[in-house]
Formats: sequence, structure tokens, C-alpha cells
Amino acid sequence: MQKGRLEAFSDGVMAVIITIMVLELKVPHGADLEALRPLVPVLCSYVMSFVYVGIYWNNHHHMLHAAKHVSGGALWANLHLLFWLSLVPWITHWIEEEPVEPLPTALYGVVLIMAGTAYFILQKALVAVNGQDSALARAVGRGNKEWASTGLYAAAIALAFWRTWAADLVYAAVAIMWLVPDRRIERVIARE
Repeated sequence: MQKGRLEAFSDGVMAVIITIMVLELKVPHGADLEALRPLVPVLCSYVMSFVYVGIYWNNHHHMLHAAKHVSGGALWANLHLLFWLSLVPWITHWIEEEPVEPLPTALYGVVLIMAGTAYFILQKALVAVNGQDSALARAVGRGNKEWASTGLYAAAIALAFWRTWAADLVYAAVAIMWLVPDRRIERVIARE
């Protein structure tokens, strides 16, 4: 199967996810800087979630650029990823409502760890259909950053029940780690 429909559908879903998140933002009650103060946690959680969805969109684009074909299994794996990403607006809104409560902060990490797991499954499904000697297989390599992210998410989930701000810092650190697109794929594609 060709990958065009998978790319188009995924791009559309991720655009809707971002749109839903921005629609949850409320207008300040007032026209001065003081009116923005209660919205700072809301804006911070929005920015964090926007960055995460953007990271997935960017890396998803690079991964599909390296893949030549998809399979039925890859389509289901992609839907699995999109399912977890579709929960980002919901968990973001809950954090905006309860910014210092441990459960929403911990569940944010659960959504992130599950999205990361789903991305890994999609990557494996695409390598399976494109072959172990494909550009994609050579590009994805060992995935040290992926394993580090999983460990950090797990630590943040536990931290959320001690200090939510510490968990938030870990989530931000992982996002910063991923802001630069995966250069492995770009290097392999350039050599092809």
C-alpha cells in the first residue's frame, strides 16, 4: 500500500488536535497584564502540549518520508498513535483546571508514555513492511533517545505524586530533548 492516505489522515487528525486545544483557551477577564496572571498555568500547559503534538507531527513526517510502503498493521499502529495523541487536549484541559493536583499531572505522563509506545510500535510496523535493509530501518537505529524519554516519563509520573512542578519540569525537559527533529532519518535520506 502507498502511504499518501496515511499521511493525509494523520496530518488532519493532528491539526484537529491542535485546534481543539486552542479552542479551550479562554479570553482574559480584563484588558491589563494582571488579567493574564490566572491564565499563566493554562498558557503553559497549552504551549507544552502544542510542542508535544508538534514534535510527533514532525517526527511522524520524517518517518513516513523514509518509508516507501505501509501495511494494514501499520495503519492500525498509526491509529493507535493517533488515539493517544487525541487524548492530549483532554488531559491538557484537566491540567489547566487542576494545575497542582497530582492525578492529572501523572495521567499527562501516562498519555505521553503511551503515545511514545504507540510511535515505537508504528515505527516497527513500518520497518517490517519496508524491510530490515530499508532506509527507514537504517535511520531509526537503536533509539536511545526513545528509551531515555520512557524512563523520564515514568520518573515524572512518580514525581507527580510528590511535587507536580517537578514532574512538569521533567515533561518540559523531554520536550526540549525532542525539539530538534530526528537527524538520523534526514542523514539516511540524503545518502539515498
